[in-house]
Amino acid sequence: MILLFISIAGVIAALVIPGWQVLLLIAVPSTIASILLLLRRWFRREQEDTRSWVVLDGSNVMHWKGGKPKLETVKEVVDHLSELGFTCGVMFDANAGYLVSGVYVHDAGFGRALGVPEDRVMVVPKGTPADPAILTAARDFGARIITNDRFRDWAGDFPEIKEPGLLIRGGYRSGRLWLNVDAEPRDTGQPRERLAATR
Repeated sequence: MILLFISIAGVIAALVIPGWQVLLLIAVPSTIASILLLLRRWFRREQEDTRSWVVLDGSNVMHWKGGKPKLETVKEVVDHLSELGFTCGVMFDANAGYLVSGVYVHDAGFGRALGVPEDRVMVVPKGTPADPAILTAARDFGARIITNDRFRDWAGDFPEIKEPGLLIRGGYRSGRLWLNVDAEPRDTGQPRERLAATR
């Protein structure tokens, strides 16, 4: 917006002040570029606002397939949720990297592995439980949570966990991913359904 205002001011100055017409060579392209950037941002925001946010409990989801921690399991769930129209954020306990690869993995490392922007992945600091961070993020974004955890220890601070539909359970049956989704995201236009099975 600032660039747009400065560019428009430059165009006005070039038209009003004698001898400043050369300023039009910079001000007009800057005005056009500013408008295009604003439209692009507005379109992306509109597109994102129509999607439902979910927060994945990555440390829980990684155990869904056979009980052994696998990052591929989290990626499959992220990919499936994206196909359904959800925008995913993923949170991990500090030891998640050690469980899947034997070394510490930070936000950017998990983001690259999952194909998720780094700003939508969080590894909580060592000694800090991920549960309150997951519940806080869900509260702040109006998001639902993908987990099989019931968060009973946090019910006092986060009474909303008792609300139906906040926690989306899932797992694998006969090698197929299932998610207990009671409503599709707003932008799909699909009817409500209780079970979304894939692959």
